Amino acid sequence: MPRLLAGARSAADSAAAHATAAGYLSGWRVVRLLPERRAQALFRRVGDEVYRRRGAGVRRLRANLRRVRPDLSDADLEDLTREAVRSYLRYWCETFRLPSWPLADLVRRTRTVDEHLVREALALGRGVVVPLPHMANWDWAGAWACAEVSPLWTVAERLRPERLYDEFVAYRRTLGMTILPLSGGEAAFPRLEGWVRAGGLVCLLADRDLTRTGVEVRLCDAAARLPRGPALLARRTGAPLVPVTLHYEGETMTLTFHPAVPHADGEDGLQVMTQGVADAFTRALREHPQDWHMMQRVFVDDPPTG
Repeated sequence: MPRLLAGARSAADSAAAHATAAGYLSGWRVVRLLPERRAQALFRRVGDEVYRRRGAGVRRLRANLRRVRPDLSDADLEDLTREAVRSYLRYWCETFRLPSWPLADLVRRTRTVDEHLVREALALGRGVVVPLPHMANWDWAGAWACAEVSPLWTVAERLRPERLYDEFVAYRRTLGMTILPLSGGEAAFPRLEGWVRAGGLVCLLADRDLTRTGVEVRLCDAAARLPRGPALLARRTGAPLVPVTLHYEGETMTLTFHPAVPHADGEDGLQVMTQGVADAFTRALREHPQDWHMMQRVFVDDPPTG
């Protein structure tokens, strides 16, 4: 068990830092062989140790959660941060195990709210653009969507080393997703546009701007920069822009489909549409802050974490 615990810790650390592929890949292969309860208990222990170390990622997570729940006392914020780290490690445990999950079990453990908002548009032959935050398990959500609703396309940040990125893309493809690189390859936006115009589903993580072309919005009553790509893609294709948020409930996960954000014209319109996405995210973050796994800077006024 100590050796397995060390391997899982290495996997979690390397996945968070994108430092090396070795711990990540070994964890991926080993953890799926464990009974689920044992694997979850192992990763909960890893989460508690990661929290106790108070690394830069944990400190950033705590600062982000302070923006979400400014009403909390310092002690309550620490409790929330600990639960959020545990939730983050639950994500990695499930991600390692997803390829071996029986599909029927994954579907059984998925709850949805207002999924008709996407199903009806797709049934009419229209594409749909879905922005999501880093909440609960977006890979689980993608696997469910591919099995129950439609194949989907998405964009992934190109990780280093290259082997890690290649393995991650291959893994998501086994779940039914088509993955386009954010950089270092053919431009993703025109390909996404063609897929949506053909009636396809695109899901994009959208609570952190990676392009430096994002727009400033209010997220949880604080200034934040979010990517404008989902709004631009929806507007260019005429597709509905339907935010989806996620949270855990025991062994299940709930996907909440929010009402489509109205389209708006001009550069200001992209800001208005992105604000609509931020509003949906804000409601979910305040209801389920422990399931937001944001260990990078989001809020404009926050200083770098040393």
